[in-house]
Amino acid sequence: MEKVKLLTAVPTLDQYKGCLLGLAMGDAFGAPYEGGRLERFLWRIIGRTRHGQPRWTDDTQMTLDLAESILYVGCLDQDDLASRFARSYHWSRGYGSGTARVLKYIRKGRSWGVASKMVHPKGSYGNGAAMRASVLSLFFTDNLNELVNETRRAAEVTHGHRLGIEGAVLIAVAAHKLLNRCTPLETVSTIEKYCPSEPFQRRLQLIKKALMYGAMPSPKKVARHLGNGMTAPTSCVSALYIALVHLHTSFDAMMEFIVACEGDVDTIGAMAGTLWGVYNGAYALPQKPLEARDVIEAKAVQMATVNSMHPSTPRPVQSEKP
Repeated sequence: MEKVKLLTAVPTLDQYKGCLLGLAMGDAFGAPYEGGRLERFLWRIIGRTRHGQPRWTDDTQMTLDLAESILYVGCLDQDDLASRFARSYHWSRGYGSGTARVLKYIRKGRSWGVASKMVHPKGSYGNGAAMRASVLSLFFTDNLNELVNETRRAAEVTHGHRLGIEGAVLIAVAAHKLLNRCTPLETVSTIEKYCPSEPFQRRLQLIKKALMYGAMPSPKKVARHLGNGMTAPTSCVSALYIALVHLHTSFDAMMEFIVACEGDVDTIGAMAGTLWGVYNGAYALPQKPLEARDVIEAKAVQMATVNSMHPSTPRPVQSEKP
């Protein structure tokens, strides 16, 4: 693929905040509707902070870990990233069973490459790498190929299967295009170039046709034709489509649609929420209680400050080392 160097607008602070807060809100507001009766009952017990704020899951935790790692090291360092993922792990965040096992192995001293293969010999193709990928678009803002390469490196720490990696690339590229206020069709057309696998191509063609003809299928049809599962192919395109058709409606309306789709509600909510957030900014998000909202906003400010001084070349800042 030929080298792509794009002139892009510098993301605003409102977009930085929108990216992180949109993700955390989609995650936290979707989590109570995740899974079956047992999972929902458990989340009713542990799903709020001591102050009654909705808690977010591993989707938000791993996104913050990724941002913190790049801010500390000054680049994407896979070893540092794996260490942070492992240190932050706690069962109450709702980590997937495979990822939990990988992170436990890393805690015990295994390298991330070995730990990942111990659990998934062919690599995981779940949506765990995709759920955190949008934050990379805020660090690598002016070169799409660099963004794609760094997204692949970040993904393979836990999700080494090509489908898991392509799902992460899909969300990162979508965030990049929406940061630059591209149209839904422009966004999908660019994503097609970077996600060549059949499961993604087939679904991307479906949403392209729907966008061209202005179709708005029901949540049940979205779940049936695009998916609502925990794998990258059965969730990433769904989240993308839902975000694109709700860019000019309210965040709450989008979340109602996602809840009606059922399935992996928190992660689809996180992916759609972050895309909605980078396009509309934090100002447009609902002013609702959220766990550690001030911490998330502070992280967005830190990212924006670093990138404004060194666009597309992150530099290390004083931060906590794992």
